[in-house]
Amino acid sequence: MHRRVAEIARQLPHEPGVYLFKDGQGQVLYVGKAADLRKRVVNYLKRGGDGRFLLHFLEEESRDLEFLVTQTEQEAMLLENTLIKKFKPKHNIRLKDDKAYLMLRLDRTEEWPWFRFLRRRRKDGALYFGPFSSARSLRRTLRLLHRVTPLRDCTDGVFHGRSRACLKHQIGRCPAPCVGLIDREAYDDLLDRAVAILSGDTAELEKDLEDRMRSASEGLRFEEAQTWKEHLEALQLITEKQTVVGAQDRDVVGLFRQREEAHISMLSYRNFGLEGSRVHHFKTQLPTAELLDQFLSQLYQGDRYVPREILLASEPAGCEGLELWLGERRGGRVEILMPQRGDKKRAVEMADKNARMAGEIWSRGGDRTEEDLDTLQGLLELPHLPRRIHCLDISTIQGRDTVASRVSSVDGQACSAEYRRFSIRGDAGKDDFSSMRQAVERSLRLCLEREGEELPDLLLVDGGKGQVSAALDALAECGLGDELPVAGLAKDRMKGPERIHSGERIFLPGREDPIPLPIDSAPWRILTQIRDEAHRFAITYHRKKRERLGSELDEVEGLGPRRRQALLKHFGSLAGVREASLQDLSRVPGLPMAVAETLYRRFRHPTE
Repeated sequence: MHRRVAEIARQLPHEPGVYLFKDGQGQVLYVGKAADLRKRVVNYLKRGGDGRFLLHFLEEESRDLEFLVTQTEQEAMLLENTLIKKFKPKHNIRLKDDKAYLMLRLDRTEEWPWFRFLRRRRKDGALYFGPFSSARSLRRTLRLLHRVTPLRDCTDGVFHGRSRACLKHQIGRCPAPCVGLIDREAYDDLLDRAVAILSGDTAELEKDLEDRMRSASEGLRFEEAQTWKEHLEALQLITEKQTVVGAQDRDVVGLFRQREEAHISMLSYRNFGLEGSRVHHFKTQLPTAELLDQFLSQLYQGDRYVPREILLASEPAGCEGLELWLGERRGGRVEILMPQRGDKKRAVEMADKNARMAGEIWSRGGDRTEEDLDTLQGLLELPHLPRRIHCLDISTIQGRDTVASRVSSVDGQACSAEYRRFSIRGDAGKDDFSSMRQAVERSLRLCLEREGEELPDLLLVDGGKGQVSAALDALAECGLGDELPVAGLAKDRMKGPERIHSGERIFLPGREDPIPLPIDSAPWRILTQIRDEAHRFAITYHRKKRERLGSELDEVEGLGPRRRQALLKHFGSLAGVREASLQDLSRVPGLPMAVAETLYRRFRHPTE
């Protein structure tokens, strides 16, 4: 250890705080925290005296040591995370998948407030509920909530475009403020009730529903009584779900180390079942206790869901302080346990086994996709590793029969189960930007509202600035704002009448110049592969749609295959044929006037 570093270490106070090891050029090598600064750092100076794995890189590279004293260990934990994000030390682990869980946002200052989905809290004065342990549980809660307290759930565009109440109003799930069937005072009462339910204050509401049910039953209004009974059952399901989570709500962390590689497997249990799993790979020389401490500190930052129990095979550094900090984030007690027997011990053994198997695959080179995704994340400055990428493409001929495709890639592999196709509705199909906006909005709606659909880590659109802007408008309409990263991928550009071959370029929101993609680079392979797949899927759907539309021409007497093909080629689509005048039809090469008149009468005067 360098002499200056050793001297400073021996003068550190016995106080909680953060320490920074630096090299000869002043670059931060490693940031750590401690409940006792001197005790922690002096241990690094010992040659195996405490039995721990020595930090060899500090001995070889560090030339200076700085520290910051804090009031509590929890403050040190927050400061450590801030400094890691600021300096990005090369020897601190960097968690690549720290995406927060979904929450609900309610802004009471809007004209007609409604619950929106998002992942990050903002300091905007709105109310936030969550985070919810899974997107499925959130959607289920919201559906049940609308049974008890019907509120609008449509976007502003749909809301302001309605002239009559929708189906949800007819089944009692929306009070139809869009057409004036409820005033703001009554709507505020519904909002108060919804906020109380999501805040856990349901006793008064349950009593009110029971009284209404009993009154209706005594008055022989049995249908009304049944309605109140269903509302009461839905309310009880919501509160029951919140209670059950605490009974089986844990994360289990497994670890496998191989030379300088560490592989961490995390199993998430929610509601008495395994809900998800994830493996993280790191190159690090940190001792196991330090590694687990940093991993847990980063994993539960921000609005990440914090479970009631965290099980590990060995104790992380600063375990007591970590428990207190996690308890503050959860709003309740959190236990970090190292079980020695029973079901909990078996759960840790299973997590360790998953980590070992994932590490062996990684070592054989079978899991290098994560390195490619990491490169893409750095290039686009994404907040999370882009494990799930959605790409949307538009296919049309002269603005007719416009369709869109959405393809999905998960961990670099095509996920055909998440492919979707859209027929663009209304006048939006007449231009690319409106088509893209509608396609993105409908795709996001599926992710937010349908079971089994997940929001992507990166939304990719085929096109440049215009398509990216259209996608951002769709995100705003869905209430996602800047919660979802968006990028556009375009190849060539036009300059006057000539096409300039400029290679693949990435367009990002708020960035004037596109980012060139070097051919055969990892980002180029990932993005062009999914873009080309989206293009193929859109073209295939467009061709099938045109073939189906052409079948209506089969019924017209005098139209054989060649004449049908000539018509579609001349007008671009069946819609063009329908809208054509008799004079336009007569100009189609090879189409007799008598057949043109038959065709015109069929589409323009079907009753004749």
